[in-house]
Amino acid sequence: MWKRRALGWLFICITGLALLLVRLMEIQLMETETFSKHNVNLLEESVKQRTQELVIDNGRGNFLDRNGEMLTHKKVSVLVLFPFLKKIDWDANKVSDITGIPESVLKNAVKGAKKPFAYGDPQPLELTASQMERVNQLNIPGVFAIEKKFERSQVPAEQLIGLTGENPKEVKKRYPTKELSEKTLLGVSGLEESFDEFLLPEGKSKLVYHVDGSGGPLFGINVKYVDPANPFYPVNVRTTIDKSIQQRAEELVDKYQIKKGGLVLLNIEDNSVLAMVSRPVINKKDPYSGAGITNKMLKQQIMGSVFKTVVAAAAIDHNLVNPARQFDCSKKINGKPELKYNYGMLDFTNSFARSCNRTFGELAKELLKKDPHLLEEYADKLSLTNTVGWQGDVYHTSNFKQLPDEDKGRVFVSDEARKDANMAAMSGIGQNEVRATPLAVANMMATIARGGKKEMVRAVSKIEYKNGTTMVDFPVQSLQGDSISPYTTMRLQKLLREVVTSPNGTGRWFKDLPYEVAGKSGTAETGKYVAGKQLHNKWFAGYFPYKDPKYALVAVNLDVYDSEGGVNLLFADMVKLLYENDHDERRK
Repeated sequence: MWKRRALGWLFICITGLALLLVRLMEIQLMETETFSKHNVNLLEESVKQRTQELVIDNGRGNFLDRNGEMLTHKKVSVLVLFPFLKKIDWDANKVSDITGIPESVLKNAVKGAKKPFAYGDPQPLELTASQMERVNQLNIPGVFAIEKKFERSQVPAEQLIGLTGENPKEVKKRYPTKELSEKTLLGVSGLEESFDEFLLPEGKSKLVYHVDGSGGPLFGINVKYVDPANPFYPVNVRTTIDKSIQQRAEELVDKYQIKKGGLVLLNIEDNSVLAMVSRPVINKKDPYSGAGITNKMLKQQIMGSVFKTVVAAAAIDHNLVNPARQFDCSKKINGKPELKYNYGMLDFTNSFARSCNRTFGELAKELLKKDPHLLEEYADKLSLTNTVGWQGDVYHTSNFKQLPDEDKGRVFVSDEARKDANMAAMSGIGQNEVRATPLAVANMMATIARGGKKEMVRAVSKIEYKNGTTMVDFPVQSLQGDSISPYTTMRLQKLLREVVTSPNGTGRWFKDLPYEVAGKSGTAETGKYVAGKQLHNKWFAGYFPYKDPKYALVAVNLDVYDSEGGVNLLFADMVKLLYENDHDERRK
């Protein structure tokens, strides 16, 4: 009896030991980087217990503006102090003399520290080059003056640049063949996401020292500098953004209380984004809780009378607008009397300048009779209905897109609407099913300013290695498809200028600006109501200077009451800003 019991206990013990051994093997050999449902990296945690470190650079690639200034981060020369200083006698007085920080303050800061820190973080004291050199010449263990990378509290063009985050499952899904830490930052929106593969870190740069159980130095007080030591990484993504113009544009958008909307500013010469502002802003505490994460400048919007530019191009090409023809602008688009905007009889040029709905409703119906697809054909010629962001082959990635979140535009959704005269008339004034992104509208203006030449819009000009050499170049590229003729382009240019120069033009507010402006206004009914009042999208899209175009600009205020504005003032102040900026550059 007792033998059977002993054998039973022996079997239980052996089984338990075997299971324990298997589990230890799983932990030590197989689950070292993904322990438990929380995917704990045991190797990293073990190292953390034996070391204390200060990360100088997380190793992820950087975004630069067109002049080479960092956009998402900044490098600051800081004083770094290690907590083991509290256990040794160090010359705080000399550090105080160099930095100007009182000796008692330095010692108190170290006394309360549990890990290495940059003095003053999150708003660290910035040292001069001379101060850095003198601090490091002291050769005090645990006292360093280094250049550390800090994330900016306010990132310019934050929706365009995008966000990063940690996601262990996404790391494995996105990069199954790469050996990456599960805490690797991944791009989750904007350029951070589209350029993510280029931005992945080779490793962190950090200052490290080994500690014992009490936090004291384990191998003396030598601090090691750990760096991937790769002369090529991390890379720099050089955007086409001008940081100074971008920041001032954001200030103006907020000044004029654009709560939903923003602006797009293009450099016409190389068709690149100089500034892009989207509102509302991103809620940093909970980015996905509101609409801030969405870049409104890349999403299709109801565009209203700005679309009359497309109708005008089609009407010019199909000989519907001879100079003698008059349109009855005392009537609405449906033929009823126009009480609010009764302009009487107008020719085509004045109809465009005053944005007469009746004229463009009639022209749209006449174009429909000629060909139900004409409006769509001309919208495509002016690059409104397809994406316009740069795309092409980059290394092993075919059809790489800089702006993958960009919407396409549209004129009609259904074939029924395409063949319906009333629907065509509403489409002719940019209502009904007509949609386009502010980026595409800005590109349309740039296309007209260039004489009809269609080009892709770049937000990034190149990717540079750490040593400054070019890794990938994103050249200026043409957009595929037909374009409008030089003659039609010339007629459109004159029409857009007339909007501003005509005494009754809808853009007459811009007549006395330092740069001559050409453009088109738009007020679109959204079909949304608040407190019984309909909401509107307010637009002004144009380019300048008229005779020697440099900039295409779109300002838009979305879902506002008809009485609300801001767009004209925003557009005007941006023109003044750019004029002053250009003349400051010339004086230099």
